[in-house]
Amino acid sequence: IWHHLLRVAKCIGQKLPEFAYEYTHLQPILYALGVGMSTKDPDNLKFLFEGSEEFCCLPTFAVIPAQASMIDGSISSIPGFNFDLTRALHGEQYLELYKPLPTSGKLTSQTTIADILDKGSGAIILLDVHTYHGKDLLCYNQFSVFVVGAGGFGGKRSSEKAKVTVEAPKRPPDAVITDATTIDQAALYRLNGDWNPLHIEPGFASLGGFQKPILHGLCTLGFAARHVLKHFADNNVTKFKAVKIRFAKPVFPGQTLQTEMWKEGNRIHIQTKVKETGNFAIVGAYVDLVSSSMQPSAKEPKATELQSDLIFQEMGRRIKEVGNELVKKINAVFQWNINKDNKPTVQWTIDLKNGSGEIYQGPARGKADTIFTVSDEDFMNLILGKINPQKVKNNI
Repeated sequence: IWHHLLRVAKCIGQKLPEFAYEYTHLQPILYALGVGMSTKDPDNLKFLFEGSEEFCCLPTFAVIPAQASMIDGSISSIPGFNFDLTRALHGEQYLELYKPLPTSGKLTSQTTIADILDKGSGAIILLDVHTYHGKDLLCYNQFSVFVVGAGGFGGKRSSEKAKVTVEAPKRPPDAVITDATTIDQAALYRLNGDWNPLHIEPGFASLGGFQKPILHGLCTLGFAARHVLKHFADNNVTKFKAVKIRFAKPVFPGQTLQTEMWKEGNRIHIQTKVKETGNFAIVGAYVDLVSSSMQPSAKEPKATELQSDLIFQEMGRRIKEVGNELVKKINAVFQWNINKDNKPTVQWTIDLKNGSGEIYQGPARGKADTIFTVSDEDFMNLILGKINPQKVKNNI
């Protein structure tokens, strides 16, 4: 066991060679078709026609250059890495976008073995992939790969580096979209670069224990994420921030996907089931949308004029980093009502009681422990230390 543990420890933190992915408008269009986009919906044309004035990439196209950086086999060249990747299953996926993807260009990806976990019956390999356009960081992917039979080496069972799934709310979904895959969905999707014969060759699929070829998990992810983008963001790619998904059961090409969605602030919880069987293909999943305060809009000029918005957005970034610790220490929900020119303008909620903490625009979804009402100017002066907190308290 010690030998295995040392071997695994040496792998953690190792980087794969930097990988370049060059593409034209063809690849984003092929990807959009691969995840079920169709000219039947006029709103899809901007993803399918390079001549469209609004031509753009689906946000989840970002998984393609990241996956390409691992498919070339360089992971096996890492000293001490001798996991049998022919026995690997794609367990979970996280993607965070920092800016919309260019519709063509050259991207470079850097893959790191973030952690290796011992689950007894197998090992989980966490792979972090950062993808750049020139010097600009475009996106971050985390692939969670389960290697059957590779566990039992005495390693840890969990990792603080893992992006965790979140259970869906215990209430009926706010929206449901049903979408049929075609019998050739996997045959089409594999042209994005995932050539695993498991998805097209019946003999190979039966060796893997499947009655017939299965759909790529990342194809199902593409369906679910675009359902959220369509229903909650009007297909505006600039509103997409992140997606996290756990792959539960396989989907066969030709089956119907039913995506159930729950809106909780800027987070849309999702789960996807196969309509024909009732089996869940995707669980513990969510899509995070960019908060409306970060979206310049003619309808909401007040929200974008406030100086305090920048502070709350920065708080949101900090909570993402240390939210778990803050929830343990503070265990409270704070609602801030920000006024401008003596008029109520915007509300922010800082939730340091539930989950790993979050900050979102709008009133508290449950009961706030404390509610503050303050002017935008006083809030900024308080943060900058220009006025005494007691003065602000008297104005609250």
